[in-house]
This record gives sequence, C-alpha cells and structure tokens, in this order.
Amino acid sequence: MIRATHGPGRALLATLALCPALSQAEEPGWSLLSRNYFLHSDFRHPSASGQNYRQEWAQGFIGELRSGFTEGPVGVGIDAHGFLGLKLDGGRGHAGTGLLPRDSDGRAESDYSSAGAALKLRLGNTQLRYGEMTVETPVFDTGDKRLHPEYASGWFVESTDLPDWRLQAGRFTAFNNQDNSSTHDDFSGYGATTQGRAISLAGATYAFSDVFGGSLYTGELQDTWRQAYLNLNLAEGNWHLDGNLYRTRDTGEASAGAIDTLAYSLLAKYSFGAQALTLAYQKVEGDTPFDFVGGDSIYLANAIKYADFNGPGEASWQLRYDLNFTTFGAPGLSLMGRYVSGRDIDGTHAPANGVYVEQQGQGGKHWERDIEMKYVVQSGATKDLSLSIAHVSHRANQAQAGDDIDRIYLIIEYPLKGGW
Repeated sequence: MIRATHGPGRALLATLALCPALSQAEEPGWSLLSRNYFLHSDFRHPSASGQNYRQEWAQGFIGELRSGFTEGPVGVGIDAHGFLGLKLDGGRGHAGTGLLPRDSDGRAESDYSSAGAALKLRLGNTQLRYGEMTVETPVFDTGDKRLHPEYASGWFVESTDLPDWRLQAGRFTAFNNQDNSSTHDDFSGYGATTQGRAISLAGATYAFSDVFGGSLYTGELQDTWRQAYLNLNLAEGNWHLDGNLYRTRDTGEASAGAIDTLAYSLLAKYSFGAQALTLAYQKVEGDTPFDFVGGDSIYLANAIKYADFNGPGEASWQLRYDLNFTTFGAPGLSLMGRYVSGRDIDGTHAPANGVYVEQQGQGGKHWERDIEMKYVVQSGATKDLSLSIAHVSHRANQAQAGDDIDRIYLIIEYPLKGGW
C-alpha cells in the first residue's frame, strides 16, 4: 500500500529500550527550528487528480517553550509550541505535496500557523501531560515528515520510576494534521480515520540487559480496531537484530469493516567500520492491509520513505547500505541507499462491508529505491545546521495500485536552543 505523506519507518525501537536516558524529560528551555523544505513529485503516469507533477517549496519555523516544575510533592509546569509556515513556491497546477494546505480553488495557501500547549504534572519520575502534544509510541505516533509536525490533544502519562522500565499510557480525542492549522482535523490511514473517534494506548519498554530489550503495547482506535504490538531487539558487537509484530482486529461498530491482520518484520544490521549493511523481511497476513493512523504509527522495517509495503498478503525484502564519511575526513556527511521489493498482494478478499474493498487486485507487486545524502555541520556558528537531499523511485503494477513516481526531497534545517 502507498500513503505519500508517510515518511521513513520506525523499526528500531531498540534505542528506547537500551538507552534509559531518553526516557527522562527534557530540561527547561526554548528551541526554534528553521526548516526549509522543497518537494518535487514526478508522476510517470498522470495521478488521479490529473497532475503530471506536484512541486512545492516552503519555509517553516517551529518554536517550543518548556518550563520547569514548581516545588512540592507534585510539580506543575507547561510546554508550549508554535508554528509558522510560508509558501515560497506552489502554484494551483502543482499543489498537494503535503507541505502546504490548499484553499477551495486547489491553490496552496500563502501561509499557515498553529499553536498549542500542554499542562504537565510530575511526581517522582512519573509525568502526566494534558493538552496538545507530539506522541511517540509504536501504536500511535504523530509524524514529523513535512513542514508542520502532527499534534494530538488528550492526556499522556509516562513513568520511569521502575528500574529498566518505561511505562506509557494515553488517550487522544483531537488531531492537528501535517498540512493544516486546525486542531479539529483528522488523521486518515488507508481507509480508517479518527473522525469522531478517540485513540487509546498503553505499553511498556524493558531493558533485560545492556544488549537485549523489548516492548509490549496495546492500542485502540475507537469503534474501529484493537491492536497489540511486540518488539524484541538485540545489539551485540557489530550486530543489531530487531523484530516487530502487530496483531490487529476490529472492535465495537467496526467502522472500517472486519479486520483480522497479523503483520511482522525481522531486521538484521551489520556494521563494519564506516559502513553498515541491513537486510529485512516483512509480511502481512490477512485480507486487509495493515492500517494505521498518525504519520509514524508503523514500526515495521519496510515502511520507508514512500511506501509501507503493508498490502494484504504482501511479503517484502529490503537491502540497505549506509556509509559514514567521518573515516574519510568528512565528519557529518553520510550516505544511505536501499531497495525494497514487495509482491503477492491480494486485495480481492477484502470484506464487502469494509473500506478496503477494491483498493488492490490480485498479484500486486511493487518496488522502491531510496538514495539519501545528509550533511550536518559539526562546529562553529552554524553547528547542527543540516542539509539533506533524497531521491525516491517507486514502480508498481496495476494490481498494487500505487503511483509510479520519482520524488526529490531537499531539506535544510537549522536548530537553535537555550535554557532558562
């Protein structure tokens, strides 16, 4: 399946399990991220909208303020964020990349903005947030792959009081999409939607040792599905092994229809010197795709830059190569190339009462090739300024129903931050 607004997959949850320091709250302070984003999508065949290509260029500013906590048994604080996006290029005929909202005539808006805040309470190493925020869990993860980050409104609690454990739970009832400034927007998947529905989740990450960890989560999209997630990961020497599994079944009013899907991926990465090779396998079992809402709510290994390789019955393989140029005298410069091929898609058995009917045919197959180079300034006045350029190619047969597309990303980011 294809969802063009989705970014790279989030398969390596091991980082969270093996690095407890990441579970700690950020220090009080402020940050401002300048993000300049150019995106060009060239359709090898006209898209459903009749466009031969889409192209937009925009400048965004993302600001965050993080307070400390008041003294006493229960500390009180607040986190606030604001966003401003400015159109630099994006005409009516080639709008729609996801960088900018569109008006009623289909033209890209010249600017858009949003702001929000969350109240936070702290007791020991347990923190409760209530309001608008970003969320990062395997069953619900707001994305940040365009100009404007996604946000969700609700409550979220996180605890690291138990040694080697990270516990999380939350419920969200309002959503702010990547190309919209409204807090009453909806996240949409391949058929499911958050319209009029809440998302609930709970889970735990545990480090069994310095090299072995795992996670177990459950999530529910109200009257749509219940989902369970399992991760196991091992980092030993030059090897990194990662396994992810999702089990999804419909619940309540089953607004998306009958769902009974098992999706899993296995990944092995071997690092040697400045280089790394990754091999991954992913499989979806069921008559409907592995669906999700929230731009990054899929931690399967082959959910990558453009395609998620999550069609019904689909099996896919990935080969990836990474190169760090520090060894060659260019610190901060890196190169990544990967190729994923998926086949055996069969969407002809999708339940007749569901939203996935006739999305895909029988014998669907496709492939994606990504090449990305990134440079991060290591020192000086522009330290941490980053420049990345990526080229994506995707090809599919008619049964897979994805676009044949070549896409170019050019992103310049400059973060500034300080304390109080």
